[in-house]
Amino acid sequence: MKYDLLIKNGTIVTAAESYKADLAVKDGKIVAISNEINDEAEKIVDAKGKLVLPGAIDVHTHMSMPFGGTVSSDSYYSGTMGAACGGVTTIFDYPVQRKGQSIMELINEKKAMLEEEACVDYASHCCITNLNNGEILDEMSKAVEEGITSFKAFLVYKKEGMMVDDATLVRLMERARELGAMINIHAENPDLIDMRTERYLAQGKTSAWYHYMSRPEFVEAEADKRAIHWAKHLNTPLYIVHMADKEGLEAAIQAKRDGADVFIETCPQYLEYTCEVYKRDNGRNFVCSPPMKGQESQDALWVAIKNGLIDTVATDHCPFQTYEKDWGKDDFSKIPNGCDGVEVLYPYMLDAANRGKIPFERAVELCATNVAKIFGCDDKGSLSIGKDADIVIYDKNKDFTVTIDKLHTNCDHTIWEGKQLHGYPVQTYLRGSLVYDNGDFVGKAGMGKFVKRSPRI
Repeated sequence: MKYDLLIKNGTIVTAAESYKADLAVKDGKIVAISNEINDEAEKIVDAKGKLVLPGAIDVHTHMSMPFGGTVSSDSYYSGTMGAACGGVTTIFDYPVQRKGQSIMELINEKKAMLEEEACVDYASHCCITNLNNGEILDEMSKAVEEGITSFKAFLVYKKEGMMVDDATLVRLMERARELGAMINIHAENPDLIDMRTERYLAQGKTSAWYHYMSRPEFVEAEADKRAIHWAKHLNTPLYIVHMADKEGLEAAIQAKRDGADVFIETCPQYLEYTCEVYKRDNGRNFVCSPPMKGQESQDALWVAIKNGLIDTVATDHCPFQTYEKDWGKDDFSKIPNGCDGVEVLYPYMLDAANRGKIPFERAVELCATNVAKIFGCDDKGSLSIGKDADIVIYDKNKDFTVTIDKLHTNCDHTIWEGKQLHGYPVQTYLRGSLVYDNGDFVGKAGMGKFVKRSPRI
């Protein structure tokens, strides 16, 4: 057989082990892994001294998302181009339902843009904001048949009309259980946030610091615990997005130990920064929800990552331009919520491995393998025969300092400015096709394909 791609002499990293081997690709799939493969290939890559990793899956992104009076700055093209350049070969998008809109209307509304613009593969979670008199519960079965097996519920953004009440949440969770689907939740208490926001603004406390103060640890923890309570008593799976606080984390971990089907996601920004960033002159650039928390919460997140108790790391990528962030210069409640991250996700976690904080296998597990397992991406998440040839070649000795001019985002700033990384991806392959090569994007718009996912039953 003549292969399309042969990667030789590298060290393959899986969630379970690392070993030296050659890897061969044909028709977009991994077809051979062996100590030595000497067959012919259209392209041969020498990965001696480098790691060969599965492409990352960023399970939490918001491209072209209307929010806060504007739209997140990354299109599906620029956002997925950045993803490819950071070693992310699949993204999950979060389209948000408008009142009266059906699930498939929502998906089809985004479909044309994704087919035209996406540079990596893509899947969707649907954000459900209302049940349309029960029609959504019926339509969820059709969505699952189409490979859309996860749905998001906001326990926050009440004033914005995006929040679901507890009864709606429970109905969604029960229906998801019947269909083998998953409910993802954004956990914060909106009434406390609104009360505290009004109080601080009335007192003239308007800086970015009060974004954190309006929604501190206990505001997130209460909602975490409420959602976990329903998951345990309804015996239904629950995926908690962007976990940032120690108290909620501990509740989720205890639920796991009690046998509940609870999954925990956190984000690089919570692992790197604390709430102290909101005291900076450019603190509004770091405004996201939930906000970064105190050092105690950050320490707890790292302990849970090291102990295998956090399931995934994703980004909540949702950047806005500086002038838009400046809308809240004198009123923190007007700052569009969101930060960049998709291009930094894998390099950041691999840097942690390269510095000895976690094993490389753990970074792969958090950023690829676990995501594929939890969300039914059967062809993704690992380097094994029959899987999609989504491959990253990583140079442990390449130092990289993050600056906005080196990233591929359509944003004029990055919260990662000046972050020094030891080790960096040098090539990314999407289903065997080179899309990133030593600093340059070499793919093209429209290369990405829809990932049809399997239900959990």
